[in-house]
Amino acid sequence: MQPSPSKILVVRNDRLGDFMLAYPTFLLLKQALPQTEIHALVPAYTKEMAECCNGIDATVIDPGPEASATHQRALLKRLRQERYDAIVALYSTTRVGLLACLSGIPYRLGPATKIAQVFYNRRLVQRRSRSEKPEYQYNLDLAFRLLADFAVPAGSVPLPPYLRFPANETSSLRTAFCRSRNIPETDLLVFIHPGSGGSAGNLSVEQFAALARLMHSWKPFTVVITAGPGEEQKAARLQALLAGLPSTIYYSREGLRRFAQHIQFADVFISGSTGPLHIAGALDRPTAAFYTRRRSATSLRWQTLNSDGRRLAFSPPETAAPEDMGAVDIEAAAYEISRSYLARTDN
Repeated sequence: MQPSPSKILVVRNDRLGDFMLAYPTFLLLKQALPQTEIHALVPAYTKEMAECCNGIDATVIDPGPEASATHQRALLKRLRQERYDAIVALYSTTRVGLLACLSGIPYRLGPATKIAQVFYNRRLVQRRSRSEKPEYQYNLDLAFRLLADFAVPAGSVPLPPYLRFPANETSSLRTAFCRSRNIPETDLLVFIHPGSGGSAGNLSVEQFAALARLMHSWKPFTVVITAGPGEEQKAARLQALLAGLPSTIYYSREGLRRFAQHIQFADVFISGSTGPLHIAGALDRPTAAFYTRRRSATSLRWQTLNSDGRRLAFSPPETAAPEDMGAVDIEAAAYEISRSYLARTDN
């Protein structure tokens, strides 16, 4: 039996949505190993969200595969200096596996897939491409394996919300947001994020506009169109198509943490399968998401982290091509979103 590790590095250094789906893993490890330092290897652009996670004690920035040899050597030096007892690669690449091996980390756990597996001395067979379970569960399976190897009781998986900001801060931010945009504070705020990171298909701007126009609520609502860098034109096009419907555009220009604070006061968050959707899920906000039926991008594989009653998913019908998002039944989606999230519930 090995002693419990004093310092663990957990790797999830790909996209924002993928990282958010690792939140339960970090929280489970911290719950089971409260005295262990848990570090996260992440790209610079998800660092803010790593710093928001209560299961992470420190972050290590990965310069990425395109970085120079100088930057790769600097990362290797950092890994050696930290003297980690264990590394868990939730997302495995040959480069990261080699760095872990060269850094001398004694316990190296990763998925038993691709050539990268040769650099790990502990492996777990995972067939993620089959999409037989949610991505966050694949991540958790690796955490359970590590805890079992060190004979540490895992306990139960933490429940949502996995991310939360103080209620008074959220309330003040919502009030300021509404007042600065002349939105009645009694309005419901329906967030629509029409942009996409490009890894999965999405609705067109015209479909999002049709969806908003078809939704019905028991009280007035304002559509909040969210946009990150490079998504400004798409947001403007959507607002133009919503002429006559109360709407505003929120440009996320103050970093991901500030964006997440705004998402926390959304009454509904609607988007394709993209990073902001998974922030909303981690916050346990009601979500409505649109997915392709492509095997690696299904609604099951990329299921959000929110509670069951706060999660809706829509995809093209079986009669259409798996990635034909134009075949999604927008009228049916609008009805379900309205019934589930915008209907009066105090009767």
